[in-house]
Amino acid sequence: MKIQIINGPNLNLLGVREPSIYGNTSIEDYIKELKDIYTIVEIEYFQSNVEGELINKLHEVGFSFDGIILNAGGYTHTSVALADAIAAIKTPVIEVHISNIYAREEYRHVSLTGKNCKGVLTGFGMTGYRLALESILINAK
Repeated sequence: MKIQIINGPNLNLLGVREPSIYGNTSIEDYIKELKDIYTIVEIEYFQSNVEGELINKLHEVGFSFDGIILNAGGYTHTSVALADAIAAIKTPVIEVHISNIYAREEYRHVSLTGKNCKGVLTGFGMTGYRLALESILINAK
């Protein structure tokens, strides 16, 4: 089973960026933990601050991987193009947000991308990535 984790803008700074919101763990350390736990799953990771690169990655893996875990960051609330890319691919996408987007600024309450995803997890911290992975594994059976 192949799972692609895709993170959008500013998520390369996890572990140092606003730790009161995003925690102290780097995404690299967390992905290593996931790989150690889920040894039967091939987990690939991609991060970009560039919208077009995120779309290209969705297109690249969206017909061959078993699942995609997407944290589009700020593009969640602004990108019709990312929403369209999710709708265009076959691989199920689970949207993840580390913070609870509904407990933050009002403009973050709207997810343009979520409607095209199989599900949305918000507010569970980094554990949201594991919950999304578990969901993909359970639904693949």
